[in-house]
Amino acid sequence: MSEQLFEGRRGRLNTTGILASQNIRDLVAHHRIQADPPVTEDQIQPASIDLRLGPVAYRIAASFLPGTGVRVEDKLERYAMHRLDLADGAVLERGCVYIVPLLEHLALPAGYSGMANPKSSTGRLDVFTRLITDKSGEFETVADGYAGPLYAEISPRTFSILVRQGSRLTQLRLRRGTPRPADARMSRLQRQLGLVQEDGAGNTDLLGAAPLPDVDIREGVAIRVDLEGAPGTGLIAYRARAHTGLIDVDRSGSCAALDFWDPVYRHPGQPAELVLNPEEFYILMSKESILVPPEASAEMRAVNTRIGEFRAHYAGFFDPGFGMADHGGGGTRAVLEVRSRDVPFLIEDGQTVCRLVYEQLLDMPDKLYGRTLGSNYQGQKLKLSRHFRSD
Repeated sequence: MSEQLFEGRRGRLNTTGILASQNIRDLVAHHRIQADPPVTEDQIQPASIDLRLGPVAYRIAASFLPGTGVRVEDKLERYAMHRLDLADGAVLERGCVYIVPLLEHLALPAGYSGMANPKSSTGRLDVFTRLITDKSGEFETVADGYAGPLYAEISPRTFSILVRQGSRLTQLRLRRGTPRPADARMSRLQRQLGLVQEDGAGNTDLLGAAPLPDVDIREGVAIRVDLEGAPGTGLIAYRARAHTGLIDVDRSGSCAALDFWDPVYRHPGQPAELVLNPEEFYILMSKESILVPPEASAEMRAVNTRIGEFRAHYAGFFDPGFGMADHGGGGTRAVLEVRSRDVPFLIEDGQTVCRLVYEQLLDMPDKLYGRTLGSNYQGQKLKLSRHFRSD
């Protein structure tokens, strides 16, 4: 049913919205997105494009923004401490800050802007990554009609990483116009499709989902943490270990999970809760299954820190097709990257930790997240990044 719906409704949906895969491809063809080497098809996702590291990285003493009228290159001339050659690979050390010019450049038309996020695998490694553009006073934003280079600020927080030219840590979404997310639209989609569902719905029909009743939708759909424990094991989280080995960001399954992570269990009779230790990094799981229909994309946004001193979900972008059962995603949970600040903090099962904000697409995409794209996290439960294997 959903595939027929997708085929039948392909084409221009809205006059404003997030660019779909074919729109991004058009920008590449018209040299609005430029790169050397050229952009490849596998960089183009259903509603985003993967950005690649260039041949050099600069170690800097502190994070910065260029500010009005100032180029990033000018700041690097003043503040770069050391230059690393990425052609054959280089180690970015835990606790250090780097700026890397990206291979992609933009020449956006008027009316087009962008937003960036770390890729899912980047966030699950606790690698703090932000996009920077020339003459900007904000991270992760590309101004309307921007023409110029792109840079990634990279700061590994827990693990040192091995990167090279072409490594992909960041993804960029492009937007035409300024559509505003609306709670009314998200409420309608929740009623019709079930943006968040009871786990195990496992529907084979996009429109046959069983929406959760009484979902909290206020500036996004509330997402709650699951601390009940996996059946049979009681697993509720993974906590990153200190003083571990090196992770090659381009090699899947290259690291033994228990060399880098401590599993955290809820034992029988214990409360469904977890104390987050200050400045430690955790991987947790949402209580809800997530669905992103073909006509929308979604971003996970942290809840205001007034409800608790922790940050949830460094990455946070979900392409169209995420969680669709007929694309291999029935029962797909959101994985939450969580770090407590300053003091130990107790979280409890069912506590709201972030919100999922859905935005309309400009067109129906000609590809969807899932099995056919070899997407790493379709159908996931509590899952580490693709770099780890269970021995």
